[in-house]
Amino acid sequence: MSSGTLLGISGSLRAGSYNRKLMREAARLYAPATFIEADLRLPLYDGDLEDSDGIPAEVQRLADQIKHADAVVISGPEYNKGLSGVLKNALDWVSRTKGSPWRDKPVAIMAATGGRAGGERTQWTLRLCLLPFRPRLLPGPEVLVGSTSDQFDADGRLVNERYEATLTELMADLRKEVARG
Repeated sequence: MSSGTLLGISGSLRAGSYNRKLMREAARLYAPATFIEADLRLPLYDGDLEDSDGIPAEVQRLADQIKHADAVVISGPEYNKGLSGVLKNALDWVSRTKGSPWRDKPVAIMAATGGRAGGERTQWTLRLCLLPFRPRLLPGPEVLVGSTSDQFDADGRLVNERYEATLTELMADLRKEVARG
């Protein structure tokens, strides 16, 4: 049984990325819902491309997925003390579409990194990048999964009870935000 639509966005393109695993764990804990994984394999933002060809179909699909989702979860790696270029590129492209798809959208963010800090700077920079779009961005709890190679089992499930409890709380808060309307 589905209860709305949850869109998951991973800031890493790797199929086996820890952020993709964390995003899927968030979807499992948010369930029941129809879960859609966004595809961020987009062309690099280029104003000349936009002027000559308009918004690429894959960018419009992402904007439509954001618009029609009841809630969005974003999980991103930390690259050089900030969010990934893939994620920033997607935000830049979507900002060029019509209809402000992020406006008033309940959004939860999280990060998984190989280092100890778990992506604190990713979350900070992602929050800064999302604020102009005026989503209903949850303030926390912060889900910062560090030392990722030790945090997931062979099926992609979190093995650390503390991380799972924090993610469960974040997903419960996201459900509450969706219910607020």
